[in-house]
Amino acid sequence: MNLKDHIRHVPDFPKKGILFYDISTLLAHKDAWRHAVTELAAAIKPFKPTVLAGIESRGFLVAAPVALELGLGFVMLRKKGKLPGETIRYTYSLEYGTDTIEVQENAVKPGDTVVVLDDLLATGGTMAAAVHLLRLVKANVAACSFLIELTFLKGREKLDVPVTSLMRYDS
Repeated sequence: MNLKDHIRHVPDFPKKGILFYDISTLLAHKDAWRHAVTELAAAIKPFKPTVLAGIESRGFLVAAPVALELGLGFVMLRKKGKLPGETIRYTYSLEYGTDTIEVQENAVKPGDTVVVLDDLLATGGTMAAAVHLLRLVKANVAACSFLIELTFLKGREKLDVPVTSLMRYDS
């Protein structure tokens, strides 16, 4: 099955000059979505994770069903102030300012082997911050995995762990 057939391309979203790769059409197609979850699980399994982490918000849609497929727990990495209870946070630089990502305290145990998932790898900044945050809580980040990778943005170069992606776009 060619999963790219189930990705809608939306020009000029969220602003002029951007081509948005919309996964909602993939999520809506039960056979394609099942295939994507199965393929991601197969790509992640060799890293022997003990837990999967997803980055807000579309990363939740990817990580949760893959965790279920692999029989693992799922942990949310969210923007500042969105998680209840005590959190560990990491603030990182963006092109124009900063952002903060958090994980609930004790959601990931020291020594846990984590694979981090998101829907799309673009510049790699958010994923690099997620890897750093998980290392702050002494997790072993084994890999990062994505449905889509925009190779022309070279986000993979910001990551010091193996990267898997089901679909790659070169332009």
